[in-house]
Amino acid sequence: MTIWIAMLLGLVQGLCEFLPVSSSGHLLLLQRMFGVTEGAMFFTVMLHLATLIAVFIVYWKTILKLVAHPFQKTVLMLVVATIPAVVVALLSKKIAFLETFFAAADAGQYLGYGFLITSVFLLLSDLIRHTRVDEDGNRVQKKGKKMKHIRVSDALVIGCMQGVGVLPGVSRSGSTISGALFMGLNRKTAADFSFLMSIPAILGGAVFEIPDAIETGMGGMHWTTLVAGMLVAGLTGYFAIKFMISAIKKKKLWGFALYTAVLGAFVLVDQFVTHYFF
Repeated sequence: MTIWIAMLLGLVQGLCEFLPVSSSGHLLLLQRMFGVTEGAMFFTVMLHLATLIAVFIVYWKTILKLVAHPFQKTVLMLVVATIPAVVVALLSKKIAFLETFFAAADAGQYLGYGFLITSVFLLLSDLIRHTRVDEDGNRVQKKGKKMKHIRVSDALVIGCMQGVGVLPGVSRSGSTISGALFMGLNRKTAADFSFLMSIPAILGGAVFEIPDAIETGMGGMHWTTLVAGMLVAGLTGYFAIKFMISAIKKKKLWGFALYTAVLGAFVLVDQFVTHYFF
């Protein structure tokens, strides 16, 4: 892997981890396009950790408050929301047919479908409206829930959406933000909760993958190539979070939905017809 490809992959990871277009799906697709095999798992794990640093930088004040008061409601809701993804990860290692399914998914067999699922989630999240009847009998839009109003049922649904987001092509941020909007959270809170959820999700994913990543090693990759990719991933991740918070407040996710729909169709055509990359 050249340093330029590493920086390109870092750019894609940083942007796509927090934009609702699936970082894992894009990395898998680009690795196929550039023929990256040696050290791919190790490199991917390190890119994920680099984007985690971006979350800490953006939300450092919130994170310090959560650490200082670990028994508050928000921490509990984040723990509850993390449980479904943990269950999915454990079952994928323990049940034979699930292990086979996830192995095929990680190899890109369902990548096109994953992008299309992301597109559907994003379209629905932009269309959904929570209404109530006012004192005059008119239907008006409800104000979304704030962080302090999140219930256990809300956290579990959002967590289940994150469980779906482990599949390449299905955006973790897109699925969790969509789930939060389905459950009536306001758009800013939906984004904040999704990005805070990424902390245990990325750390947990790294814990599961680090043994295999260490076993496969860096291959022939030079350490400067790894560092370059991580720096680009961290920097672009920071700006992607800022951009995504602004985009979701303005209700402009349809562009991402269109993009993932086109990309999903492209991958499916290649898988079934052209076979350039799959």
